Amino acid sequence: MNMMKPLDPTEFRRQGHMMIDFLADYYENIAKYPVLSQVEPGYLRKLMPSFAPLNPEPIETILQDLQQHILPGITHWQSPNYFAYFPSSGSTAGFLGEMLSTGFNLVGFNWVSSPAATELEGVVMDWLGQVLKLPKDFLFSGCGGGVLLGTTCEAILVTLVAARDQMLSKIGRENIGKLVVYVSDQTHCAVQKAAHVIGIHPTCFRVIKTLKSTSFTLLPESLLSAVRTDVRKGLVPCYVCVTVGTTSTTAIDPLGPLCKVAKEYAIWVHVDAAYAGSVCICPEFRHLIDGVEGANSFSLNAHKWFLTNLDCCCLWVKDPTSLIKSLSTHSVYLENSASDSKQVVDYKDWQITLSRRFRALKVWLVFRSYGVANLRSFLRSHVEMAKAFEELVKQDKRFEIFVPRNFALVCFRLIPSAVAKIGNGRVQNGHIKAEDVANEINRKLLDSINGSGTVYMTHAIVGGVYVIRCAIGASLTEKKHVIKAWKVVQERTDAILKQLD
Repeated sequence: MNMMKPLDPTEFRRQGHMMIDFLADYYENIAKYPVLSQVEPGYLRKLMPSFAPLNPEPIETILQDLQQHILPGITHWQSPNYFAYFPSSGSTAGFLGEMLSTGFNLVGFNWVSSPAATELEGVVMDWLGQVLKLPKDFLFSGCGGGVLLGTTCEAILVTLVAARDQMLSKIGRENIGKLVVYVSDQTHCAVQKAAHVIGIHPTCFRVIKTLKSTSFTLLPESLLSAVRTDVRKGLVPCYVCVTVGTTSTTAIDPLGPLCKVAKEYAIWVHVDAAYAGSVCICPEFRHLIDGVEGANSFSLNAHKWFLTNLDCCCLWVKDPTSLIKSLSTHSVYLENSASDSKQVVDYKDWQITLSRRFRALKVWLVFRSYGVANLRSFLRSHVEMAKAFEELVKQDKRFEIFVPRNFALVCFRLIPSAVAKIGNGRVQNGHIKAEDVANEINRKLLDSINGSGTVYMTHAIVGGVYVIRCAIGASLTEKKHVIKAWKVVQERTDAILKQLD
């Protein structure tokens, strides 16, 4: 048996070409696959051997099994017919940046462990911050700075830790049970998880109700009322998450007014723009983050809508020392003269983990390969496609746009009157409410749409109403795919209403 050579350049070149060809073929044919995987739970274990192989197998055999066994279990996020959740946009540049990062396989926890990794990260974070027109306070060229993390969940966790420790340094660590975190009922669940992880008492996690009449936004007066109530109780307001583009409906919280409320009580403001932050590089959308100068931190996911393959969350903070005080580690084996000089950034002190990947390469390649002008055009094209889908929905009187469209997400549903005949008997007998009937039929409609394998959408429940979400943003999506998606919706609607009539 030949000795294994884990990094044989000749074999790497041969297998690498095969892998690129495999993926290129995959992208060429991706629209032929059912978007949502149609397999049953446990399918793969039945197809896999019970034990790992003792001896090596050729890459040709492995790729064959990948095609036959793995692909059927994949939900194809890069499909042009993928309209679920939010996009996970990929690109050639993003992929190649990821390839380089994986190829170098460095562990850039501090500056000395790979100076280029640290310094390129600072450069691209300032580049993106400048394109977003973030205040200089958030940039390395000012007195702030940015860091590339994995996901928004990490960004929320590290900023919440910093906010907690900043407040406890004033009131004493024994008072952690008094700290209050504020969110709306549309805020991402990552904040609740982070609050639990860092020891915020469950009774001090304040969820503020939003209303359809105000597009499910967090109102400043509602925040102020909650804060004042807590202060009267002897509690200490600590952190508020303001969202630009909520998960369910892309609601936009009024950033400036909320920051004014927070400033009065020295509350840390984190702006979660995971999805919508990218489109703010377009001048016509930049006003949506007006008031960001009053926030403490701001984050977006470049892997959602900025052509940067997963994972890549961009976090900017006004005061990097607040992160460093909470997250820094000091061990003998990490000591070095560069760190001692205080002239370099050690990113291990800006995150939860010690090890970190060279994510900056992806952002660098995306910027250089496409340029800001093309990135703006890419984002605008999805917004225009969403407008086209919205118009198609409006033309069918059985449907309604449930909330005003923001960006490239359309939230729609079959209206109660469209299913009135189906529910009339049950409603009149007092068994069920008309809205509940509509929710049930919309749920069945979405199941039918996704069961077709032709397109994939997801849902949200807001204000007790079940809505279907069409999120346009996959890199391969064109207007023809959007039109096709609407035809699938109509065909499945006709079939369900006929069946239930």
